Amino acid sequence: MKKISFLFFVIIILTFTGCSNDDTPTSEPDTNDTKQVKITYLQDDSDFANPDRGFYRYSETRASNYVVLNEEELRGYRTPSLSSGANYETLSTLIFRYYVLDEFVDKSISEEFLSKMKEDFVIARNAGVKLIPRFTYTITANSGSCPAGFICPPYGDASKDVVLNHITQIGPILTDNIDVINCLQMGFIGTWGESYYTDFFGDASNNDNQGKLLDENWNDRIAILKALLDATPNELMIQVRYPQMKQRYVYGVNASTNAAALTIEESFTDDDKARIGFHNDCLFASEDDFGTYADYGNSSSPSTTDITNLKGFFKEDSKYVIVGGETCNDGYSPQNDCAPTGIADSDLRELHYTFLNADYNNEVNNDWSDGGCIDAIKRNLGYRFVIKQGVFPSEVTVGKDFKVTLDIENIGYASPVRNRKVNLILKNTTNDEVLIFTFNTDVRKWFSAINLEEIFNLPENTPPGNYDAYLHIADAYESISKRPEYSIRLANQDIWNASTGYNSLNFVFKIN
Repeated sequence: MKKISFLFFVIIILTFTGCSNDDTPTSEPDTNDTKQVKITYLQDDSDFANPDRGFYRYSETRASNYVVLNEEELRGYRTPSLSSGANYETLSTLIFRYYVLDEFVDKSISEEFLSKMKEDFVIARNAGVKLIPRFTYTITANSGSCPAGFICPPYGDASKDVVLNHITQIGPILTDNIDVINCLQMGFIGTWGESYYTDFFGDASNNDNQGKLLDENWNDRIAILKALLDATPNELMIQVRYPQMKQRYVYGVNASTNAAALTIEESFTDDDKARIGFHNDCLFASEDDFGTYADYGNSSSPSTTDITNLKGFFKEDSKYVIVGGETCNDGYSPQNDCAPTGIADSDLRELHYTFLNADYNNEVNNDWSDGGCIDAIKRNLGYRFVIKQGVFPSEVTVGKDFKVTLDIENIGYASPVRNRKVNLILKNTTNDEVLIFTFNTDVRKWFSAINLEEIFNLPENTPPGNYDAYLHIADAYESISKRPEYSIRLANQDIWNASTGYNSLNFVFKIN
């Protein structure tokens, strides 16, 4: 048997296979195991790259000057690097990508632009990263003599009809490249695509006497979100800027701020309600995150702030949908600092954040570095799986059943929001022949403690010999399922194989 690393504690437990409590032999699997081996694994507290989570790096391109992504640059983000203004290093597998449609405010997107978009996805796939796209028409705040001052109308976004046409154009490209899209942000409406300062969808700012959103504004916004959901695959989640946008999409323009959040029974389905997540682009900027938790009213109600209900809705709903964002202002210090003075690390966990911006706002992020919680935040954004122990049969006979039990804990802020294949890999130590067995589990529901217990059958034609055991948590898409960059690494010492994307279980199966 292959020697086990001294970092692992191996406990041999003698057990005998017997009948069930009602003495009915047929209720037991057809196994001949008489011994089990229990292995306890040591946790790894280091920061390392894992797909679909963590600090993202920012990128943008404009129709007026399209510059495609740079593969070498994207690969470089997978190793520790400093972003602009940061006093901490990050590893990034996610790239935020602004598509600024500045030349198409009143016409269709050109074929040249669409072709370059396709090239971006090829480059991302080659580099082993995923994109978070957002489409907008302007990311420029034009100052002037208006009430807001720093940003004045006209803002420069496009009409509903133009947006709907553009969604029909980009939908097929997003669908074809779903394997390397982490999630899609709603975008399109308003400056920065943040659904606020807009010429066509209702201006709730103090730049307009309306001061709230009307029913027609909500219905127009709902139409854009519906078009995006319809134009993209059901497994793709779409993030909205404000929790109230989801409430009014799901329950109508008269929905109250205490509308029901997702339940576990409703989660991870093809229903629109299960596909709408959140991006908070002013996280920790003020008590209400600069309007994130605002009730923007409707034709028959005023605009107010409702932190209690809207943040409560966000907290419950975010258990089952993807959440990300960025900080935008350091004026809420010390509340936005690390515990015990601030709420940064505790709120990120309670609101189930999967990703944050490494490039903005580093006044806030640097405070987390100075305060000592940045390393924990880097490790815990999204999922972080630690295998505690495994129980394996000491010997297996071809044609017989065998049982494997793995105890895993998710110590991160959230579960993955895309399903994956969880495979037990047995690799022959002599000729590298591989046997693959798939666990019946859903990683999207790996919220905390996970017990994987599965009975597998060893085929009659299996060559006898010794087989190293691995756990492979692979991307669900065949195009990247064998790529190690897209496989999940467990947070344990001495188990990761960077060339295969397998996690060694440090056990050798003896097959007779």
